This record gives sequence, structure tokens and C-alpha cells, in this order.
Amino acid sequence: MISHQKSSKTLAIGLASLAGFVDALGFLNLGGVFVSFMSGNSTRFAVGVTSELPLKITLIPLGIIALFVAGVMAGRAIRHYFPKRPSTAVMVFISAALTVSSIIHGSRLTLLDLPLMAIAMGAANNVFFREGEVSVGVTYMTGTLVKLGQRLAGKLLGEKEQEWLPYFLLWMGLVAGATLGSFTYTHWGLHALWIGVALCLALTQFCAWIENK
Repeated sequence: MISHQKSSKTLAIGLASLAGFVDALGFLNLGGVFVSFMSGNSTRFAVGVTSELPLKITLIPLGIIALFVAGVMAGRAIRHYFPKRPSTAVMVFISAALTVSSIIHGSRLTLLDLPLMAIAMGAANNVFFREGEVSVGVTYMTGTLVKLGQRLAGKLLGEKEQEWLPYFLLWMGLVAGATLGSFTYTHWGLHALWIGVALCLALTQFCAWIENK
């Protein structure tokens, strides 16, 4: 995160906001299952296995995890096949998935809306990619908070080059997006995803501008 340029940091914060927004919609619609936070779903699945919950309810988090991983795989493949502007190509895929999810919500294909959201969130983690690895995780914040804590401790200890603000802003981006997602869901339900589509399209344009510089 620290080594990225200012424009890339801004894009990362925007993507974290999008992830928080989409995750809040999915969480509220699924009654406590996430579409972008797989650690939480892993715990939900494990607890469900040892509880008296119906098997169908227990398997929902596991299904979302599988879809998320499929999205990660799709995003990685897109980067491979579109090497000139890989991040923009991934953003186009995310925008398309969220748009289709918004269109089919409430239709006969409505059962596919949340799976598409999970796939989109998995793919989002391929936007920032260096040397075969994710360089900035935008849908999960545990690592970000660990780095924030380490940098703050280094700052207090007087160590040099302990820049903590980018990590704090990345986390705040996700929190702000989730707050907006929760607020809009109470008014429009999953139709609020159109706001996420608009944000994603704007971020796609911004990403294209960065890669074209």
C-alpha cells in the first residue's frame, strides 16, 4: 500500500468503499452472511456444523466462499488474457457482474444476484497485483489493521518512515461504504446495488486513466 502512487491509493480506498457497500447489502439480505468477508463466513460455517442449524442454512456460507474463490480465479485469468490493461479489464468484469446482479434482482433469475455479488468481490482482489501476489486486499481489512497497528507502534517508538495514514484511510473507506450500504438497504433493499454499480463504473474509468498514464 505504501509503495503505490497517490492515484493508486485513491483507487484502493474507492474499491474498499465499494466492497464495504456491497458486503453490507449482502450481509443484510442473507441475514448475517458476507459476500466479501470470507473469514467471517468460514467462522459461520464452522459454527453451523456444530450447531443444530438446518443443513441448508449451514451450507450457505460455504457456497458463498466457493463463489468468492471462483471470482478470484476469474479475476486472475482476466489479468492473464488482458496484459496491456489488466486492472481495467478486471474492473470491467466487476462492473458487468454487479450490473447483471442489479438487473436480475426481483426477476425469475433473482437467485443469481447474490452469487454474482460474491464473484465480483472475489475478482476485486486482483485489481492490485504485483509479482504474482495481491499487493492490496480491498475486501478484507485484518491485514490492513495489523499493518496500521505496527506502523503506529513504530511511530510511537520513534522509528523512521512509519506511514500509517494510508492503512487507516483504507479501513475507513470500507467502513464508510458499509455504512452507506446499510443505510440505503433500509430504504431500497437490494435495489440499492445500483449505487454500487455507479461507483464501480466511476472507479473503472479512474483505473483506466491510471493505466493509460
